[in-house]
Parts: sequence; C-alpha cells; structure tokens
Amino acid sequence: MKSGMRSFVWISLFIGWVCLAQAPQGKDVVPAKIFTPSTISWSEDMAALSGDPAKPGPFVLRIKMPDGVVIPPHWHPEDENITVIDGVFLMGMGDRFDKSAMKEMPTGSFATMPKGMHHFVTCRGGTVVQLHGMGPLVFKWVNPEDDPERKKQ
Repeated sequence: MKSGMRSFVWISLFIGWVCLAQAPQGKDVVPAKIFTPSTISWSEDMAALSGDPAKPGPFVLRIKMPDGVVIPPHWHPEDENITVIDGVFLMGMGDRFDKSAMKEMPTGSFATMPKGMHHFVTCRGGTVVQLHGMGPLVFKWVNPEDDPERKKQ
C-alpha cells in the first residue's frame, strides 16, 4: 500500500509540474531560437548563435577552423568555454606554442579556460568548435607581434 501511495504522490507532482509548465507566458518573453545545421547563418567561418561577442553579456559562437590553423598564445579577461562539435581540437597552456604540450580534444570534448589562463590552439583536420562565455570577447596576445590587428598595419 505504501508504494501505491508513493506512486500516486509522484504522479500528482508530475502532473502539477506539467500544468505549470504550460502556463501562459508574459508578453515580453523573447521567442526561443532553435538552430539545425542547415539553419545556422555563417559569416565566413563564424556563426553567432546567441548574443553578441563584441558586447557585454552572454554569447555563443560556432567557429569553423581549417586544418592546421594556429592560434598563438593568448588569454582572455573572462572565462572561455569550448565544446568540440566536429573534428580534433588541440589545446596547450603556456606562453609559447609547444605542440608536445597540447591536449587532444576529439568531437564531444569540452574545456573551460579560466580568465587570465595563457593558452594556444590548433586543430587536426577541419574542426568546428562552439565557444561560449561573457562578452565582450577580448584576445590578449602573450606576444604582441601575434596580434592579427597589428599584422594588418
């Protein structure tokens, strides 16, 4: 009898939760964004799925990386979170690029870089990563000569 009563309580709680979940939403609720691979809008090799990485607040980016691309040692003033969507991402910590110090991150891997952590990356084969964190996303280069903005001049 006790197990029957316990089941009744759990079922009642579940039904109550479902009813609350179906409650009407306020007028100022922003619609959900649902992406499938075919609906992601890529701008070159990057897609902003949520937020704006150039502005304060949360953001989510997808980035397509060509085989062997190297991102030299750098750090960020905010935490950085990386999920490998497809391919093999390699990441190392430190002030100089050292391939032997890199950790291999296959599809499905996740890493979080605390703010201020000096790190460098490359990939093996074409790789897609998802980056999320709090904006603005800022790159601080360990070696100022590695700054792509400086190289443009």
